[in-house]
Order: sequence, then C-alpha cells, then structure tokens
Amino acid sequence: MEENKEIKQQEKHEDITGITCIYVPVNDVYESIQWYQKNLGYQPADSNRVEPGMTMAVMNMPDRNGNLPSPGLRQVVPALFLHQSDEEGGRLRFSWTLDSGKPHAIACFITPRIEVLRERFKENGVNILGERMTSGPNVTFADPDGNVWEVWQP
Repeated sequence: MEENKEIKQQEKHEDITGITCIYVPVNDVYESIQWYQKNLGYQPADSNRVEPGMTMAVMNMPDRNGNLPSPGLRQVVPALFLHQSDEEGGRLRFSWTLDSGKPHAIACFITPRIEVLRERFKENGVNILGERMTSGPNVTFADPDGNVWEVWQP
C-alpha cells in the first residue's frame, strides 16, 4: 500500500475565490430570461439586448437596490449564462437520483425567505419536485427546460 504523502505548501494561496457563472442549456433563451426574472429575480446583464431569437444571455442577481454587480474576484451569487441547446436538448442534471427517486439538483441557491419563494413558485406554476429538511428547509424545482435546481434556507 502506498503511504500518504503530505503535500507541502511553501505559501498559502487563495486559488479559488468563488463561482462566477453556471452555463444553463435552454430551448428558448428569450422565454427563459423571463422565467428566471419572474421566479428567481435574476436580471439580464446591461450588455444584453433582450429579444426573441437570441441564442445566449447573461443573467445576474441584482443587489438590494436593484443594481447589477460589476465583475470582480469575489462573486457571491453566480451569473447564469443561458445558452440555446442543440436539437437533443442537453440539460443540467445528474444521472442518479435522490433516495426519493426524484432528480438531484445541479446547484443550490441560498435564501433567507424560503416561504416567500415557495409561495412565488406555487403562484407561478413552477415545477416543485420535492421539499425536505437538511439543516434547514430545501425546495427542489425544475425550470421549464427540466434543469433541476434547489433552494435552501440555513
């Protein structure tokens, strides 16, 4: 058996400081922009012209005052890059499921107001796949293209 070797670092480095974006395949970028605005509060980046037929859009989470963040080294909430998928319609998902047999989310958002989000999802007809407690309430949901997400309140 090979012995565990310690990796020695001469100097501590902060190599990763956050996640800047998640690439999301969708069937219709224009319609997906509206869905992510309505349900999660994401807004198109200032550089995007929103129009039918577009094939890519950058979506950012605005701050409390409605201002979009400027790119930087530390991203608290990643941008979503909506890309039109090919004919086969690739989706973000794992090939395995949770114990309940429901699809597992590809990423988890954090919220201090999960009840408000849950009600918004219900009012807007969002496909809620499940709810559970994991150190706080979780709601698993899918966008209209079948991309599976989760939101958690610590």
